[in-house]
Amino acid sequence: MRPRVLVASIGNVFLHDDGFGVEVIRELDRAGLPPWVQIADYDIATVHLAYDLTGGYDTTILLDATPHGVPPGTLSLTSAPDTHDLPGDALVRLLRLLGGDAGRVLVLGCEPACVDGGLGLSPAVEAAVPAAVRVVTELAWGANPELPVKERTEV
Repeated sequence: MRPRVLVASIGNVFLHDDGFGVEVIRELDRAGLPPWVQIADYDIATVHLAYDLTGGYDTTILLDATPHGVPPGTLSLTSAPDTHDLPGDALVRLLRLLGGDAGRVLVLGCEPACVDGGLGLSPAVEAAVPAAVRVVTELAWGANPELPVKERTEV
């Protein structure tokens, strides 16, 4: 059975809370996800993510530290991503050029407290990891998470 869901961590573990996705992936590895879910850590190599998406998925869930000006550790679930230096629209265009399909793209983000150089998550972001694992697990099994999915609007 080919994986129908890709859960991909992006970010930089050397920038404290930007390593949020990596910590979530570590916990998901022990969570007993269904066989149709593939998890992977892409670190800052989002172009490699685009190439891997050429295999096609029904749903792609990106895990990232995403500043929105809310309290540190706050989780957000959005569609049509704009993360790091590869905006979601550019990712989708590159993916189309490569002949792939990411399916529905969601970003489970966490408000960072610190993205300065250094290792380890801040206490607020570390405390959000179990909730993030729960949301991803619910999405993977097809349940509706408590977090609303916000549609991105074009500016």
